[in-house]
Amino acid sequence: MKKVLFVAVLITLLALSSTAMAQVRVGVAMPTQSLQRWNQDGANMKALLEDAGYVVDLQYANNDTALQVSQLENMILNGADVLVIASIDGSAMGGVLAVAKDEGIPVIAYDRLIMETDAVSYYATFDNYMVGTIQGQYLVDVLELETRQDSVNIEITGGSPDDNNARFFYQGAIDVLAPYLESGIVVVPSGQVEFETIATLAWSSERAQSRMDNLIAANYSDGTPLHAVLCSNDSTALGVTNALINAGFEKDDFPYITGQDCDIANTKNIIAGYQSMSIFKDTRTLAANVVTMIEAIIAGTDVPVNDTETYFNGVYVVPTYLSAPVFADINNYEELLIDSGYYTWEQLHN
Repeated sequence: MKKVLFVAVLITLLALSSTAMAQVRVGVAMPTQSLQRWNQDGANMKALLEDAGYVVDLQYANNDTALQVSQLENMILNGADVLVIASIDGSAMGGVLAVAKDEGIPVIAYDRLIMETDAVSYYATFDNYMVGTIQGQYLVDVLELETRQDSVNIEITGGSPDDNNARFFYQGAIDVLAPYLESGIVVVPSGQVEFETIATLAWSSERAQSRMDNLIAANYSDGTPLHAVLCSNDSTALGVTNALINAGFEKDDFPYITGQDCDIANTKNIIAGYQSMSIFKDTRTLAANVVTMIEAIIAGTDVPVNDTETYFNGVYVVPTYLSAPVFADINNYEELLIDSGYYTWEQLHN
């Protein structure tokens, strides 16, 4: 009888524990569904959190800052215990996050640092400066900049000016290329080097393509060679590649194109010989790290972070959990993307 009673009590306690976990609500705010990577981030986050027993409110804001703020307000009203936010405009969250702070709701900035507020608790991202350094070093290597005597022509396409990460990507690459720009081995015929002149609002492929159309017409229509285009991510790389193809650049003499995210369309371009490389940021890893952080927050234990010096948001240095980015090209995409289960063979070859 005592054994039966003990088992009954244990089952009841487990049920209560499961119910308590199920009542923990996590609001996940993603910027848009128009870019493949945010769909993957949202789906991975939701699946992992639900597997861990949390109630998840996942919302996409269609790159509309006002809509994202409204979604966050509703998450707070609906009793969110933790907020995970990939912000559209990292400087526009202060008001709604002040409410979250007053309510005692921890906030994790997801892959985009939330600026100008002390209401963001943690930041989870990839090493964004390293992303840029990998892209810059790739161009150093393939263009043989350390040993060449003649100059090469490149252009630069950056990310969105309202995304703090874009400046880290840019600066990482520019710091690598700076000695060659100063020596004249690397030339930017358009003269557009500063971040403000090369930024692409909303990481738009269309804007990147339009700008590249103009750069080609103004600087390369006379046959001036273009050796490489430093693109901060795949959506901008896609626009640049389309512009180059439309302008008649041949695949056998195509400029080196960098990218980031290993989007399907861009990986297909890598396979086809148009885009040269991309940075693989496995969103499954990032999502898993965020779940670990949330579990620590809920349990009241130390939240794992590995950088407490770099990410100053204008108010304070936000404790950060960094994941490492990985280089991807034609030589290793199968191992990284297919063998790992990130994509299927059919997704990349149809």
